[in-house]
Amino acid sequence: MTQSQWTAVDRYFAEHLIPPDSALDAALEASRAAGLPEVQVAPNQGRLLQLLAWMVNAQAILEIGTLGGYSTIWLAQALPAGGSLISLEANPDHAAVARANLARAGLARVVDVRLGLALETLPRLAAEGRGPFDLIFIDADKPNYPDYFAWALRFSRPGSAIVFDNVVRDGAVIDPASADPAVQGVRRLMERIAAEPRVSATTIQTVGSKGYDGFTLVRVDA
Repeated sequence: MTQSQWTAVDRYFAEHLIPPDSALDAALEASRAAGLPEVQVAPNQGRLLQLLAWMVNAQAILEIGTLGGYSTIWLAQALPAGGSLISLEANPDHAAVARANLARAGLARVVDVRLGLALETLPRLAAEGRGPFDLIFIDADKPNYPDYFAWALRFSRPGSAIVFDNVVRDGAVIDPASADPAVQGVRRLMERIAAEPRVSATTIQTVGSKGYDGFTLVRVDA
């Protein structure tokens, strides 16, 4: 198996299962033109997030890590009338691109992009009385994943779903001696989840156009 084959398989399933969406295509084009790193979720992964939002009947969603708003659009499109999404982004250039992409998609009134470091913004959300959120998607700086998990629990209710992206790290996650802060952040996250009696969780390895990686899926039980 090669990367080109993984990408071709992703393309095959996307062509059969994912309807065309001009807003999503435009978001990718605008993000690329602005020079944003092309690390957003793949289309089939965006569709997965959308399906999860539908499955949990999400009316309130929190996203940590907006980038150009591609995953944000997938999630926001799953919201019912009156639903809302708050997305946290630390980079002002990324936030500006995301807001433009969301406005083009007709979602400016649905999504609130908050600019600032997430570990500074999250306490402000708590002070505002935000939450609980039905779905929390975390795709940001991996060294802080354990802290984001603690905040996600605070903003959850029984039945809430929490999704972490990029947890397999090309398989490097199994190396306890790794010098990569992202790997160590994910390993600490796994330890936190394993020690938390209020949740059920699993990790799914993925291969595709984004390479070899995976998601951790968490359900808040109590």
